Amino acid sequence: MAQELSPRLRAVVDALPLREGMRVLEIGCGPGAAAREVAHRVGDGHVLAIDRSAKAIALAIAGSQAEVTAGRLSFSCVAVEDFELSSGEPQFDLAFAVRVGALDGRHPEIGRKALLHVARALTATGCLLVDRADCMVEVPLQR
Repeated sequence: MAQELSPRLRAVVDALPLREGMRVLEIGCGPGAAAREVAHRVGDGHVLAIDRSAKAIALAIAGSQAEVTAGRLSFSCVAVEDFELSSGEPQFDLAFAVRVGALDGRHPEIGRKALLHVARALTATGCLLVDRADCMVEVPLQR
């Protein structure tokens, strides 16, 4: 069963600069509630949601069959610091993360590696937004 968005997650998704046709990467998707909402808001775009937890990915897939079948949403079990685009896969216009330890300063060494991988996955104008509990911040990336 799909999980509804909490008021906090709804505020995060509302803060994202989404537009029709975007390719979006969600880092640390958990059970997929935000990814599903973003998939609806980008119309014919696509969302790839990743999480290091196989259990979280299984829950996300189970709750997202309509979006997955429509081709608007896909999931991958991978840690952000190990994430790489598949061969020939287009880059993303936007990446976002909510309470992800590798990106919120709790694990600086992993964070440095993660930022390199995210930067490679984004277009030249793409950005990474990270929720820092009280606000979304754009994280500068080395390109």
